[in-house]
Amino acid sequence: MSDAGAGRTMVDIKAVHKSFGTLEVLRGIDLEVRAGEVTVVLGPSGSGKSTLLRTINHLEKVDSGWISVDGSLVGYRRESKTAARRAFGKGGGGRRVGDKLYELREREVLKQRTQIGFVFQNFNLFPHLTVLENITEAPVSALKRPRKEALDSARKLLDRVGLADKADAYPKQLSGGQQQRVAIARALALEPKLLLFDEPTSALDPELVGEVLDVIKDLALQGTTMIVVTHEIGFAREVADTVVFMDDGRIVEQGAPGDVLDAPRHDRTKAFLSKVL
Repeated sequence: MSDAGAGRTMVDIKAVHKSFGTLEVLRGIDLEVRAGEVTVVLGPSGSGKSTLLRTINHLEKVDSGWISVDGSLVGYRRESKTAARRAFGKGGGGRRVGDKLYELREREVLKQRTQIGFVFQNFNLFPHLTVLENITEAPVSALKRPRKEALDSARKLLDRVGLADKADAYPKQLSGGQQQRVAIARALALEPKLLLFDEPTSALDPELVGEVLDVIKDLALQGTTMIVVTHEIGFAREVADTVVFMDDGRIVEQGAPGDVLDAPRHDRTKAFLSKVL
């Protein structure tokens, strides 16, 4: 783990609820992730793991509660009553803010997302762009970086994930493991404060899982703050600082890997682990 900024709170999730129609998917989530640490989220399908990740970068809006990353609210702003009156005029037109949160404009949300990298289970690479173009697209368009600088950075990232020789290939020419490593390089190209992984190996053939997990392990050694949703128990045991077990939209248990995986306290955690270990 890197010492720079280590220990401060990077992600703070408070009383987050999220429903889709009548289905309550998140039921009051509280979670804190410290800078430079890896949090692995385990749980059965339908427990709310992926939805939780998607609320962290505002791909899904929370119904109540709030999330902050590195001290900034995600997707919302909190204003003083005085600021609200000044912005909207004393006579009305705007709502009184107080402790209420107001949603940011889309461009402000997009700017926040550049600081929160997201690696999806199905890669989500642009099929019509080369590997190099996939990695340089966001830094050039979202961060307005000079193209040459973005290209130089992309080549270094490809080398970092072991794909320096694939710069000019298209996604369809790559294996699933290679595509996922490109997706990780693409997320890193924005130099995010936080990386989110949603089942990064679930779409891969078993023999390709290791090459992706090795890249994530290397990121952990370099002090990258990560939240990883996965079913890979061995990875959780080896890499996680904190293991979180979710079930039915709630965090049932969390703690050090040795505590949660080897001596779970909750019956639901024990039942889940007995099926996957």
